[in-house]
Amino acid sequence: MRKKIVAGNWKMNLDYNEGVSLFSEIVNMVKDERKGDQLAIICSPFIHLNSLAKLGGNDVKIGAQNISDKESGAYTGETSAKMVKSVGAEYVILGHSERRQYFAESDALLAEKTKVALANGLTPIFCIGETLDERNNGSYYEVLKKQLVEGIFSLTEEDFKKLVIAYEPVWAIGTGLTASPEQAQDIHAFIRSEIQANYGFNVADDTTILYGGSCNPGNAASLFSQNDIDGGLIGGASLKSRDFTDIIKVLNS
Repeated sequence: MRKKIVAGNWKMNLDYNEGVSLFSEIVNMVKDERKGDQLAIICSPFIHLNSLAKLGGNDVKIGAQNISDKESGAYTGETSAKMVKSVGAEYVILGHSERRQYFAESDALLAEKTKVALANGLTPIFCIGETLDERNNGSYYEVLKKQLVEGIFSLTEEDFKKLVIAYEPVWAIGTGLTASPEQAQDIHAFIRSEIQANYGFNVADDTTILYGGSCNPGNAASLFSQNDIDGGLIGGASLKSRDFTDIIKVLNS
């Protein structure tokens, strides 16, 4: 059985005190809503990780938003997977469209980051997605397949099974636009079919695939009701404790 997950991505928001305050609210609210093997994760800026890991316990897991592709060394300003793991984080977002767009992260670089994350005991939440132009010109299947093939399909089956995948249509991130449930399901089913072609039915069936792209309490039910959508990677709504918890409630329903 694949895990059901709601993962929040705070992006570059909240100072230290604001982050601790919001996270404390989320933990207190989520503990009454989370069921069974369902996971709530918050991926925060680096400055919060150690403190949040101490507050989260088993109710809310902690993730980073990025790591270096290097293990250690003279790389001023970088943060290694080992460092992230050492402060209690268990997950890391890799391949987010904002990293691809603003920091020119390539599929090859992301493949290296994925391997480094796994080697250090972190679970990657690996993001793929198409731009509005790629959606409109019909090339989105090829774009997504390339991101899968060059980013993560070189992994062994054992390592691949540790991943979480997030589909995030770039045109729906921070825009207020959302893929329709049918559009999202179509892509999630496509991703699962590509996994099956490379790793077999059992691996594909067990892989958690999240939807990311302006998911909120109002549209979460229609998205999460689709067969191949296993939860959400939540941006803006994760900065509001009530909204984030309401999305978790939807996943439980």
